Amino acid sequence: MDLRLKIIDLLESREVSPMTIVEWAEHLGMTEDEKYVELEQTLNKLEDDVVLVRSKKERYLLAEDAGVKKGVLSINPKGFGFVSVEEGDDVYIPMDGIETAMSGDEVVVRVFQRQNGTSDGEIIRILKRNTFQILGTIRFIKKKLTFVAQDVRLGFVRFAHSPKLKLVEGHVVLAKILKYERPMLVEGVEILGHVNDPGVDILAVLMEYNIFPKFPQEALDMANSVNKEVVIEEGRLDLTDKLTITIDGEDAKDLDDAITIEKIGDKYRLGVHIADVSYYVKENSPLDHEAFERGTSVYVVDRVVPMLPHVLSNGICSLNPNEKRYALSCIMDVEPNGEVSDYQLTASMIESDFRMTYTEVNKMIHGDEETKNKYPALIEMVDQMFDCSTRIRTRREGLGAIDFEMEEAKILVDEQGHISQILKRERFEAEKLIEDFMVSANEVVAKHTKWSHVPSLYRIHEVPSKKKMQAYAKIVGLLGYKMKGSMDAVKPIALQKIMEHFKGHDEFPVVSRMMLRSMQKAKYDPSPVGHFGLGLEDYTHFTSPIRRYPDLVVHRMLRKYVFGTPDIAKMAVDEERLKEIAEQSSFKERNAVDAEREIENMKKAEYMEEHIGMIADGVISGVTKFGFFVELENTIEGLVHIQSLEDDYYEFDAASMRLTGKNTRKEFRLGQKVRIKVKGANKAQRTVDFTYLPARKPRK
Repeated sequence: MDLRLKIIDLLESREVSPMTIVEWAEHLGMTEDEKYVELEQTLNKLEDDVVLVRSKKERYLLAEDAGVKKGVLSINPKGFGFVSVEEGDDVYIPMDGIETAMSGDEVVVRVFQRQNGTSDGEIIRILKRNTFQILGTIRFIKKKLTFVAQDVRLGFVRFAHSPKLKLVEGHVVLAKILKYERPMLVEGVEILGHVNDPGVDILAVLMEYNIFPKFPQEALDMANSVNKEVVIEEGRLDLTDKLTITIDGEDAKDLDDAITIEKIGDKYRLGVHIADVSYYVKENSPLDHEAFERGTSVYVVDRVVPMLPHVLSNGICSLNPNEKRYALSCIMDVEPNGEVSDYQLTASMIESDFRMTYTEVNKMIHGDEETKNKYPALIEMVDQMFDCSTRIRTRREGLGAIDFEMEEAKILVDEQGHISQILKRERFEAEKLIEDFMVSANEVVAKHTKWSHVPSLYRIHEVPSKKKMQAYAKIVGLLGYKMKGSMDAVKPIALQKIMEHFKGHDEFPVVSRMMLRSMQKAKYDPSPVGHFGLGLEDYTHFTSPIRRYPDLVVHRMLRKYVFGTPDIAKMAVDEERLKEIAEQSSFKERNAVDAEREIENMKKAEYMEEHIGMIADGVISGVTKFGFFVELENTIEGLVHIQSLEDDYYEFDAASMRLTGKNTRKEFRLGQKVRIKVKGANKAQRTVDFTYLPARKPRK
C-alpha cells in the first residue's frame, strides 16, 4: 500500500494514536536514513494538503479530528466571512478570526464548537492568495492626496505613489498589494477614471472581485485568427435544412443555443443545438487559459464581461440568423409523459432561420395576432414547443423539481450610467420553455457520460443538511405550514409542496429566499452525485459553452471520448485535471455572483438616494434584534431600525423570529405586509434605511 494511504488508514481505523515522526518511523520500520527521509517528506506533504495536522507536542493527527479544514473564504461586506469546505456546511468566521485573509483566498480554518450548539472558526493559515490588487479613491485629506481603499474593512492603507501616475482628487486607482499585514501597503499601478465618470463605479467593483474586462493580447490575437469558414465536415450531421430558431432576451448578443422540433406520431423530436465552442477554443491554448481563469461571463447592470473575446462570443460562436454555424446537438425523442425515450448526441452544422425574443414568443403563445402574422412560418413550431415543454415540466414536477421563482431586479440605466428605473424581472412561458429544453439536454448528456464511464464534469446539488432543514421547518411553521416527515433525508417534492402552498401569498418571496439559503450550494464535480433541487439523478452543464467554462469542458470530453476514438491513456490525466477545473469553476461562479450582487446593491442604494421620503408597501423579509428588513415590490430591501420604533420598547424573540412591543403587544414578523417611508440610503455602504408607517386609524 502507498505510504500516504497507509498512514491515513492507520489513523482512520484507530489502530494507532497520533504519533511523532520518530514514533511513526519505529512503528513503520522506517528508521534508516533513506526511509526516514521518505517518511518525513510524506508527513510534510500530508500536512501541506491539510490531511494531517501537528499538535503542540509534534504529534501527527487527522485534520478532521482536530477540527481543521481547508476551503475558500468569502467575506461579507459587514466584515465577517464564511469558508466553503469540501464536505459539510460553510464555516462562519467572525471578523476577528479573519486576520489578513481576503475573499477568494484558499485557507485553513480551525472550527470551534460553542456551548450553545453553534460553531465558528478562525483562519490559521493561508494556502493560496487570490487577491493581489485593490481599488481606492484619491481624496484630499489633511492637505495631501490620500488613497482611501474602496473596501472599508481594510481601514487605513499605506500608499506608495508611483510618479508615472498623475493623480488628482477623485481618481479611482488600481493598486498592487505589496504587504498584506495591516496596515496594508499598496502601490498605484493604473488610473481607471474619475469617481464621477459613467460606469467607473461598476468597473471598480468588478476589478475588486478580480474580474477584468480587458483580455491579454495573446488571447485576442488567437481569437482574431480563428478560421471563420463553416463548411460541412466528415462526422458532422448537416441540419441546415431544418427550421431552426434561437430565443433570447432583446439585448443578447452571445446566442449559444438553438431549437428544432418536429412531431413524429405522439412524440416530439426535440433538437437542442449548442454552439461548438470547443472547435475554436483549443485545449491549453492562450484562449483556453484565459477562459479557465475567468470561469464564466459576468452580467452586470450596464455591461457583460465575457469569458471569451467578443469576436468569438458575439461572432463565429454565436448562432446568428442566416449564418451557418458549427454546433453540438442533443436530439431527443420526448414521449407524452415527458420521458426521453431515445436520443442522439452528434457534432453538427446548423443555420438559424429566426432570431426570436422571449417577448415575441410569449406573445405568440398567448395568441397575439400581430406577432403571429409577422412570423407565420413559426406558428405551428411555437405551439409544438409549448406542448413539448409542458410534457417535460410535468415530468420534472413529478420528480420533485423545485421552482424557486426568485424575484430578481431589472435595473435600467441611461447613457450616463444613471438609473432610470428598477423593475421586477418577469419570467413567462417562453423563458420557462427554453429552461425546460436546456435542462433536458443537460440531463441526457450527463446520463450518457456516466453510463459510458468517460471523464466529465457534473453539476451537483447535494441533499440539504438536517440542521438547516430543521431551521427552515421552524420558519415555515411560524408562517402556518407544518413540514411532515424526517429532516434527515428531505425529498425535493416535500419542498416543492411548500412553494405551491405559499405561491400567490405575501410570504412567498420570503419562503422562497429562505429555502434557497437552507440548501447546499450547487457546484461542479467530476462525480455524478445528482441534483437535489431539480430532482434529477444525473445533471451537467452542456448548454452554455460561450459563457461557462464547465460547459466548454463537457464539450471537449464528448469530442474526446464519445464522438472520436477514446485515448484510454489520457483518461487518468483528464480525471485529475477535472478536479482542478471543478474547484476553479465553482469558485469563479460564486465570485461572479458576489460581484453581481454587490453591484446590484450599490445601484439600488444609489437609486434610493434620489427617492428619500418615498412611501411604499412591502413585506417583512427578515427580523433581527436590531430591527426588521422590508422588501419592496421592485425587490429593493431596506432596514427599519428598532430605534426608529418609538411607540414602544420592542423585544426580539429568536424562537418565533418576531419583535413584540412590551406594552402594546404589537408584532412585527416574517411575511407581514407593512408600509414604509424611505429614510436614507448610502451608495458607498450599499445600505437603505426605512421608517415604519403605522396604519391610519379609521375616523369615528
